[in-house]
Amino acid sequence: MSNTTEKALSLLRYLPRVCIGNIRDNPGSKQRSKRGRAQHGGDYHGDGNKGSKARQNFTRLGYETGNNPFYLRFPWEPYYKGHHLKREYPPLSMLDLQKLIDTNRIDSTKPVDLVTILNTGLFKLFPDQRQFGVQLTDEGADIFEAKINLEVQWASENVIAAIERRGGIITTAYYDPHSLQAMVNSKKFFERGIPIPRRMMPPPDAIEYYSDASKRGYLADPDKISEERLVLAQKYGYTLPKIEDDPQYDMLMERKDPRQIFYGLHPGWVVNLKDKVILKPLEEELKEYYAS
Repeated sequence: MSNTTEKALSLLRYLPRVCIGNIRDNPGSKQRSKRGRAQHGGDYHGDGNKGSKARQNFTRLGYETGNNPFYLRFPWEPYYKGHHLKREYPPLSMLDLQKLIDTNRIDSTKPVDLVTILNTGLFKLFPDQRQFGVQLTDEGADIFEAKINLEVQWASENVIAAIERRGGIITTAYYDPHSLQAMVNSKKFFERGIPIPRRMMPPPDAIEYYSDASKRGYLADPDKISEERLVLAQKYGYTLPKIEDDPQYDMLMERKDPRQIFYGLHPGWVVNLKDKVILKPLEEELKEYYAS
């Protein structure tokens, strides 16, 4: 007995310590489940797969993500080529914009910006997913009839021509993510009781676009924009309406300041929804900060 005990102890001296990493089941203690003979007996029937995988087949090329092909689940918009790697602009067609106006979800007698489009509840924007505004596409440009003062973040030449042909005005403007968060749900932002932030200037790779008069950038020279309006009318063969003689001239020519986010509200103001008052900064230092 003593020899057996000594042999066991000597063996333990050279064996590794017992831990989670070296615990194993005894050989033969577990048996693999046999293949069933019923409808759930196949290799692919019990793991939640359906369709072609249940028939022990492989899905078609391009359908790895489900029933929709890859190019439909992850679309690529070539309208803003060069920006799509850093900023995304969810599309809104001119057909849908006309429907929103016809159904009185958008008042075309007032300036329309991103806040107006978001307040319809039919256009969603997620700034945390690199979405920086709305991209107006030319679908329905031939039936667009509204005369509107519109501000978007991206627009093609066909869209600009369709808006200006009807006597409207279109502007492309940039908003930084902090400003977009305030615009996504303006009521919730005002309930926080914090001052309206000032809009930041575009980054270096986007300032060229928003300073281009042909793109109707909000930082472009107004005189050059007037020249480009005439050039575009001659290119597409339509007579440019005279905005000066329009009864809605004041509405059409209303513009935001480059630091402004909401129409009629300036940076630094605090909107009190409960008391229905607006608090404005009085100190010169604050006025200079929000104006610069």
